Amino acid sequence: MNASATAQNAALPLALGDCAADPLPRRRSAQPLPSPALLRQRLPLSDTLAARIQTDRNAIRAVLDGHDPRLLVVVGPCSLHDPAAALEYAERLAELARELDDQLLLVMRTYVEKPRTTVGWKGLVYDPHLDGSGDMAEGLRLSRRLMLDILACGLPIASELLQPLAAGYFDDLLGWAAIGARTSESQIHRELVSGLDLPVGFKNGTEGSLGIACDAMRSAEHPHQHFGIDDLGHPALLQTRGNPDTHLVLRGGHAAPNYDAGSVGAARRALEKQGIAPRIMVDCSHANSGKDPLRQPAVLDSVLSQRLAGDTSLRGVMLESHLFDGCQPLSGELRYGVSITDGCLGWSGTAQLLREAAGRLRD
Repeated sequence: MNASATAQNAALPLALGDCAADPLPRRRSAQPLPSPALLRQRLPLSDTLAARIQTDRNAIRAVLDGHDPRLLVVVGPCSLHDPAAALEYAERLAELARELDDQLLLVMRTYVEKPRTTVGWKGLVYDPHLDGSGDMAEGLRLSRRLMLDILACGLPIASELLQPLAAGYFDDLLGWAAIGARTSESQIHRELVSGLDLPVGFKNGTEGSLGIACDAMRSAEHPHQHFGIDDLGHPALLQTRGNPDTHLVLRGGHAAPNYDAGSVGAARRALEKQGIAPRIMVDCSHANSGKDPLRQPAVLDSVLSQRLAGDTSLRGVMLESHLFDGCQPLSGELRYGVSITDGCLGWSGTAQLLREAAGRLRD
């Protein structure tokens, strides 16, 4: 371009919205949130409850390590969206847990974050009013309050740790946690787990491969130095000691389920080959059930048969369960006790299934 053309272009007025008019165009905004320390101060964990949570974690460790012969069962709604329904479910599950305690160690799912393939409701933390308003400050408060209320029923609780920055708001309450199929490959999540004082299950990849989860467990077992935030919400260098209490969760893949004896055997050999303790949990939902919640009992039946046939590597199962069967779209008037994310097995079917499972294990 010659000098004359350059001068001519420079003299042209900038159009409205032209990037040159705003050298730093804003595609995001920010709203302050309470720090993890502040939320814990507002909704504190009593010394008595903290001691019980530690006891719950030790009990879960004992099952996963094979020192306790019971079956670990992580069961509950796919996600929590209605505190009243969640508490009713917790009260029922706590009563059932006491009834079946000789054979099953029941832990309630309290999932307040949900991974999305594209878009959709991300969970109670992100959208507590179910209207897209994104009131995360209230979502954090409501989620912690609900978890404390469920703990007060006498149950250990579990959740999936999806957003590492959110973990500090709840990790003091959890007895067990999961890292999902989409995030098991994430270095950030592996570093997070290495600093947690609780058992954590890594799920196999969405395509069904075990390598990602095996690498994740080996990584999380080691100490790390990594970028993060402290309890006050400040950027910080975090140093972790490593987490020895990780295990594999089989959730199936795009091609096929992986709860059958052949798949479990292959997983056990893969773990042993890499020097990882063969502690395996089967997710009875997701790809293992073809996303049909009413097929979960068949998956559990297979796991029980394998255990009774002598496969001691199978230490736990996961079940998606709510007060009523199925799921519903997040639109219009919502039905009480029905999931708004993945479909769930209703309470009557859940209670019958777990009683039958405990009976088979006793016999």
